[in-house]
Amino acid sequence: MDLRFLRGDPQAPKGHAIFFARSSEDERRIFYTYCVVPPLPLSLARYLPSILAAHLPMDEPNVQVMPIPPMLEELEGEKGLDYLQVLARYRDDDLCELGAIHPRDEAAKMQLAAQACQEYGQLYLNYSASFEQAAGSSSSREELPALDDLDPEELLFQTMTDRQRLAELGKLVGVARYALEGNDTHLLQETRQKMQRIVRLLPEKYKGNALITAACDAGKHSARIAELYLERAYKLLDEEYADIPRIEQAIRELQQSA
Repeated sequence: MDLRFLRGDPQAPKGHAIFFARSSEDERRIFYTYCVVPPLPLSLARYLPSILAAHLPMDEPNVQVMPIPPMLEELEGEKGLDYLQVLARYRDDDLCELGAIHPRDEAAKMQLAAQACQEYGQLYLNYSASFEQAAGSSSSREELPALDDLDPEELLFQTMTDRQRLAELGKLVGVARYALEGNDTHLLQETRQKMQRIVRLLPEKYKGNALITAACDAGKHSARIAELYLERAYKLLDEEYADIPRIEQAIRELQQSA
């Protein structure tokens, strides 16, 4: 079978993808599953009772790729392809179409999910060979930093969860606005640098650099825009994707009226 990538690059798969197929009777009905390629070898036998582990293939001790759930499930309610596209965008997943499936053929749903996962897993295996080789060659040249060069604050940021980093960014937004109101350029620059150090540790989907720009800008709507970017980041973190278009629209309107 041929995976059709609606989002992502078959030459550089992310290792996690939303798969979907359309009903052969009504293309508006969507069936889906989620494919995951473990970043490191995973042995299911370690977590199964011995009576079940004995049935696993001896020549495949490690899971290379898995569909979750193991068969295509129908998308509930009125959600359709648009919903999957939004999910894939904000979660940064690949999105792949598998073709058509008979809605009442349970065996075919399971078989199609398994076949698609195997093909996706092979694409990822081909891609991973390149960056594993690069990682191996670069690691031999890297040196650990001297203990005197380690920054305690940087270490603290690295140990934080994304939620804690966003909370720290929220505090620094307040400090930046205070510095702007008091024309304290030194405090503003120091605060901006702290925010940048945190943002470097966050995924790009949170748009941390845009948040910093708004927080450190003296424009009349900048404070509100910074608040909206922070709210958007929390919505992403909590997977409340339905609220994000409203927030992004509010940001655009404020930027256009500036």
